[in-house]
Amino acid sequence: MATSDRLTPRQWQIVNVFVTAGSALGCALLMPARLPGTEVLSVTPHWLLIWVVAWSVKRTASQGAIAGAILGTILDGMTAPYPSHAIGLSLVGALTGQLQKERFIQEDLISVALIVFGMAALAETVVAVQYSLRDFHRLPEIWAAHQRIAIASALLSSLWAPAVYYPLSRWWEHIRESNESP
Repeated sequence: MATSDRLTPRQWQIVNVFVTAGSALGCALLMPARLPGTEVLSVTPHWLLIWVVAWSVKRTASQGAIAGAILGTILDGMTAPYPSHAIGLSLVGALTGQLQKERFIQEDLISVALIVFGMAALAETVVAVQYSLRDFHRLPEIWAAHQRIAIASALLSSLWAPAVYYPLSRWWEHIRESNESP
């Protein structure tokens, strides 16, 4: 490939914005989908949470929190503003970014799947707490449903995490390498 055929760093940056935003949009569009093999006990993978973890693993806690808040707000717009998903997803982004900062994790598929498992349980717990604060008289019902939803969401999300994480991780690595080469 001739030098004139290669993309400039600015062009790579623009392509990266479109790929990153497009992948987040794709995950948002998958949220209401009931694809075969992706549903257990009427629960599907939390695609946006998987995306937030994939993003946050390579970034700072504040960048993860911002991405989580943005995608949580989008999810709130797709569903209902209460309970807010932005709170849980921003917490997920911040904690995942902090894990990476402290180097507690490796960036492999197993580690990411385990992080997604824990973060999905955390995000569902944040939703259950919000429901509990609003409907105090229904606590036993809320927390019984929370157990079922949290474990199903955590299992499914962690199993599907590599499908989102691996291509995005490879893409962002490619972008990083193209920015470093002359």
